[in-house]
This record gives sequence, structure tokens and C-alpha cells, in this order.
Amino acid sequence: MVTWGIVLALVGALAYFASRMARQEEEDGFQDAGLAILEFGRAFPQEAIRSLHATADGKAVFVRLHDNKAGFMRSMRNHFACHLIEPGTVRVRDLPGGKGFAIEFLDAPFHNGEFTFSNPTTAAEVSLWLLGNYVGHADRQPDTLSSTTG
Repeated sequence: MVTWGIVLALVGALAYFASRMARQEEEDGFQDAGLAILEFGRAFPQEAIRSLHATADGKAVFVRLHDNKAGFMRSMRNHFACHLIEPGTVRVRDLPGGKGFAIEFLDAPFHNGEFTFSNPTTAAEVSLWLLGNYVGHADRQPDTLSSTTG
């Protein structure tokens, strides 16, 4: 009886541990920016990452690259799909509420979908990356007309 009790307790503990690990993996998604950087860098080693934003559910990450191109990563259960977005290959449409948008990838239709972010500012920033219009504060040239010299 004692042996069966120990075996049953070990099986129960193993099942509990496995279910916690699976749930934690689902919850984490791309919430770890380091993992996203490593995976995208592995897929596209020649591209320099400037910034990235994960969706609210953590299942996708949008990447801003150094030359103002954009990239996309999506969790595909047991691997990550990385995609370099070429200019003119996406159509972006906003979603109600302003926290997200729908994307149609013309060169990779299996990535099409609706993506929601934690706030409207992040959604707007990423949509500008995708449209190729983003100029960040650090990228702006100082206004030489407003400066005065003595």
C-alpha cells in the first residue's frame, strides 16, 4: 500500500509540474524581448534591430530594423516564424478601439491576421513602421532655424 501511495504521489507531482510548465510557456509567448531578439537575429543575422513591440497576447512581435524596414515574428506552437517585411507588401487596416490593426501580407498570406497591442500609442507606432513613415524623436534633425547664435 505504501509503495502504491508513493508511486501515485510521484505521478501526481509529475503531472502538476508538466501542466504548470505548459501553462507558463503559453503565457510567456514573446514577453521576453531577449528571446525575440535572438530568434529574429538567428533568422536574419544581417539586420540590425532598433526596436520591437509585442502584441498584447505575446504571440507576435513586430520589429523595427535599423534601415527603417520592419520585421515580424509569430509563435507557431513549437517554433517561431520570422518574416522580413519588404516595402509595399502589406496592407494595414485599423481595428475598432484603436489598440490594434489587421494586416494583409501580400507575400506571406499565412501570416495575415488581427493584432492587438496593450495601448493605442504602440499600435500607432507599429503601424507607422509597417507603412515606412516612422521618424522617431532620436531620428529628427535639430531645427537649425530656431537656434540663435550670439
